[in-house]
Amino acid sequence: MPDKAIEKLTERTAALDAILTRSPVIPVLVVEDAAQAVPLARALIAGGIPVLEITLRSAAALDAIQRIAAEVPDAVVGAGTVLNPAQFAAAQLAGAKFVISPGATEALYYTAKDTGLPYLPAVATASEVMRAMEQGFLRAKFFPAESSGGIGALKGFGGPFPEMKFCPTGGITEANLRSYTSLPNVFAAGGSWLAPKELLQKGDWAGITAIAKKAVQIAKGQ
Repeated sequence: MPDKAIEKLTERTAALDAILTRSPVIPVLVVEDAAQAVPLARALIAGGIPVLEITLRSAAALDAIQRIAAEVPDAVVGAGTVLNPAQFAAAQLAGAKFVISPGATEALYYTAKDTGLPYLPAVATASEVMRAMEQGFLRAKFFPAESSGGIGALKGFGGPFPEMKFCPTGGITEANLRSYTSLPNVFAAGGSWLAPKELLQKGDWAGITAIAKKAVQIAKGQ
């Protein structure tokens, strides 16, 4: 591999690590009301989770990202469920500090390299891991984790792909969280249980903080 390519690979990996390793758990958040975004972010930060993935599954998502980026300086907010370059660009414009997709396409890889915005592609198979590495990415989301082989698959990836590290997402709960985060090739785990819809609707920010604190403790094996 040419020296410049190695340098870019190192920079890309370091940029992602600097962001995504700040928390052992990354909440996968669906925000239906942008007015909830700032108090939600503050509640999660109070629980020890500063890295927030706002999924582009709602009309309020980009507004939510923009509000958190502007009003919660301690948060590292990114966009999830990014499916194409247009959504990638919109997320970046809204202030997203990173982008996560549920899969990966040539167009998304190109856009990520063109913009330089930290990007976490998703993989589910060994072939997709190899493609991510070919594209110069040594960090990936493993999705959907539980239905794609779960812990066994990640252990299997460890042999042929020692440089790769993963954020498993999909089917992760408090019950199996530590089984994932204890793996040497897992840098964090993602999940939607950290901000239950019923607590969001009630504005129970203290309840969300409590869930976040417990998740961090479990993830760290404390």
